[in-house]
Amino acid sequence: MGIVNIDDALHDQLRRACTVSHRSINAQANFWIKVGMLCEMHPELSFQDIVANELRAAGVQPGGLSPLRS
Repeated sequence: MGIVNIDDALHDQLRRACTVSHRSINAQANFWIKVGMLCEMHPELSFQDIVANELRAAGVQPGGLSPLRS
């Protein structure tokens, strides 16, 4: 593990985002870094595809959930 310097504006955005996602600042940064790397490695996939693939890889099953409707 190491220390990463990020600019103050990005840190502020991390702090704000982690309150919505219920992650720590470090966990939010880790999520953004991992998703960013996956996006660069797989430009043909959407953000939703990448997150769905990661959830499936972690063994998350939607069970009886139904899609949200607007």
